[in-house]
Amino acid sequence: MKQGLSIRKCDFKITMNNNNHHTEEISTERLMVRRGQPFTITVVFSAPIFKYLQLLKKSFLTVQTGSHPSKADGIQTRFDISVLLKDQKQWSAALEEQDPFFWTISVNSPVNAPIGQYTLLLRASKSSHLLGNFTLLFNPWCRDDEVFLPNEAQRQEYILNQEGLIYGGTENAVLAQPWDFSQEDIVDICFTLLDVGERHQQDKDRTQRKNPIYICRIVAAMMNCDEFRGILAECGTRQYYDGTPPSKWLGSSPILRQWAASQCKPVRYGQCWVFAAVMCSVLRCLGIPTRVVTGFTWAHNTSSCLSVDEYYDEDGTLLTQDKSTRVWTFHVWNECWMARADLLPKYSGWQALDATCQEKNRSLSFCGPAPVQAIKEGDIEVDYDVCYFFAAINAKCQVWIQTADGLKPVLGSTKYTGNNISTKSVGSERCEDITHNYKYPEGSLQEQEVLDKAYRKAKELETTTTSSKTEFSTIPTALEEPINLFMHLQSKSPLLLGQDIPLSIEVFNHSDGEKAIHLVVGAQSLHYDGVPTTQLWKEEFHFILKSNEANNLQVFVPYSRYRKGSGESHLLRLTAMLREEDSTYIYFAQEEISICEPLLTIEFPENMVQYQPSTAKISLQNPLTEPLEKCTIVVAGRGLIYRQREYSLGSVQPKSSQELQIPFTPIQAGPRRLTAHLTCLQLQNMKSYKTINIAAA
Repeated sequence: MKQGLSIRKCDFKITMNNNNHHTEEISTERLMVRRGQPFTITVVFSAPIFKYLQLLKKSFLTVQTGSHPSKADGIQTRFDISVLLKDQKQWSAALEEQDPFFWTISVNSPVNAPIGQYTLLLRASKSSHLLGNFTLLFNPWCRDDEVFLPNEAQRQEYILNQEGLIYGGTENAVLAQPWDFSQEDIVDICFTLLDVGERHQQDKDRTQRKNPIYICRIVAAMMNCDEFRGILAECGTRQYYDGTPPSKWLGSSPILRQWAASQCKPVRYGQCWVFAAVMCSVLRCLGIPTRVVTGFTWAHNTSSCLSVDEYYDEDGTLLTQDKSTRVWTFHVWNECWMARADLLPKYSGWQALDATCQEKNRSLSFCGPAPVQAIKEGDIEVDYDVCYFFAAINAKCQVWIQTADGLKPVLGSTKYTGNNISTKSVGSERCEDITHNYKYPEGSLQEQEVLDKAYRKAKELETTTTSSKTEFSTIPTALEEPINLFMHLQSKSPLLLGQDIPLSIEVFNHSDGEKAIHLVVGAQSLHYDGVPTTQLWKEEFHFILKSNEANNLQVFVPYSRYRKGSGESHLLRLTAMLREEDSTYIYFAQEEISICEPLLTIEFPENMVQYQPSTAKISLQNPLTEPLEKCTIVVAGRGLIYRQREYSLGSVQPKSSQELQIPFTPIQAGPRRLTAHLTCLQLQNMKSYKTINIAAA
C-alpha cells in the first residue's frame, strides 16, 4: 500500500535566521527575513526518507502572500529544490544537508520580491504540506536591492537604531527631544497599515509592494486622518481634552498599538514631528533606511510660490491670517534612502517625504518621495513634489504693516527660509546640519543660478500645462532701501523658564541729518507653525539720533509678562518697529527665542549589569518663585523598564528640588536610554533623557 508523505515539523531556525537578517529586534518568535538573502529551514519527516523517495522526486516549494494568491498576479510562486541556489532574481531553494529523517534547505527570495507576510508550502505529488509562515522585508544589506545602503554605520543608525532624537526650538537654539523608534512587535501593524491604505486607494496589486516608492507613498498617506482611517489626527484648535497632546508622546509603538486596538480609528493627537517619528518607525521596520529631519523657518503651503507674506499691526503684533500660508518656526519631515529606477541615476539617495497635511488641489495631502538632489538643483519638474520642497526652503518672506492708510512694506526685514536643516548624527547624539544637501549657501552664485533655473523651468511648465494658476510667476525683489537707518535686534536663546528676557536693540543713523525716532518693541507668543497667540509685552521709545550716531538700548521682558502666555511650544517672537517721525518708511526686525523649562536630572549607578536590580534617581529643580503643582513624571526605557510608568510628585515648592527613585531590572545589554517626561499645571512639554551602557550578564 502506498504511504502518503508525512511531515512531523518544520524548524524555521528563527534565532539564527533573524540574527543573520538583522531582524532580532523586531521579533524573536517569528521568522523575519530580508529579500535577496538566503535563509535556512529544516524539514523533519515522520518516517525515514527512503519511504517517500517516489513522492519527493516530484516535490517543490511554493511561496504565496495576500488573501487571494495566484500565479497570474505574481504573488504565488513554485520552485524546485535543487543542489545549488539560483540567481537573486527568482525564488530558489537548495538542499544543504539530509539524513534519514530530515532535509535542511536553503531558501532564497528575489531581490525585487514584494514585501509581505508569506506562507511556505512543500508540495509532493498531489498533496501540499504547510511548512509555516514568514515575513519578507526590504534589504539595505543587499547590493542589488533598491534600498541598499553601502555604509554599515548608517545601516545601524537608519534601520536598526530605536532610540533617536527629534529637533525643535529655533534656528539659533536647536533643542532635542528623545523618541523611541522601537520596532518590536509592530510589523503586523505595519502591514495592516498597508492593507488599509491600499483598500482606500482601491489598489489590489500586491506586486507593487516590491517598490519602495510605492510603500513610502502608502505609509505617508496613512499617517494623518485626512486620509481614510489614518494613524493620527491633527488638532487645529489645540484643545487636547479628548486625546493626548502631541508633546506627551515618547515613542511610536504606543500610537501604533492604540490605532490597531481601536480598529484603525485615528489616534488623537499628532503634529508634524509625531507624523515624522511614527513614519520613521514604520519604514525602518519594513526595511527602508529612514531618518527624521527638521528644517527651521519653513514656508508652509506656499503652493510653489517663492514668496510668503507676514502681516503685523503698528505695535508689531503678528496678525492671524485666514490662509494657511505662513512661515513655521520649524517643520519636521523624513528622508528615505533608495535608488530611483524611475529617474536619472543622480537622483538616487536621500528622498524627502512629508506626511503633514498640505493644502493641495489634488486629493493626496502628503509630499514625496522627492530626491533631495533635485531639490538642491532646482529641478522642480521631477516627481514627486520637488516643487513643493524647493519653495518651502527657498521662499523669501516679505513683512507688511497694517496701517490706517492700508498695507505698507517694511525695510530691513528679509527673512530667509530653509535654515539649519538638521538630523541626528550617525552613531552619536550630536545634531548634524545637513542644509548643504538641500541648498547652496545663501547669497552664493550657485544659489542664484539654481533660483534662475527654477523660475525658467516654471515658465516652461506653464506653457505645457493647462493649469490657469501661475506658479513662480515673479522673482521676489528686495525693496529699494534708503541708506538712512540701521537697526539690529538681538536676544539670548534658549532661556530658562523664570528668567527675564534681555533684549538689545541697536539703532544707527547713517544720514547727514538729525532723526527723530519712534521705536516700538514687543513680545508675542506663537505656535511652532507660525500661528500667533498672545501679545505679551510692549514698550515704546522716543529719542533723537544725530548724524552717524548710534543708540544701543538694553531692555528686559519681565518673566511675569510671559509666565502664563508662552504656550505649549514655549516660543516667543520679539519684534522691533522703527519709524522716522518725518518719513513714511518703517524699519522692522524680529527674532524668535525658545523658553526652556527647568531640566530634570537623571542619574544612574556607575556599573549596571543585565538582569541585576538597580535604581535610577530623577531630580526636579523648581527655579520659579511659585510652586509647581500636580507634578507627574512618566518614565520609559526600552530594555530597562516594561512599558511606561507614571509617578505622582504632588507639588514642588519654589526654589527647591524633589527626588524620585526608580527601581528597575535591565533585561537588555548595551546602550539603553531612560526618558522622563514631566507635566504639571505650569508646564506641558518637559523631557529629559540619559543613556547608560548595560554590561552583559
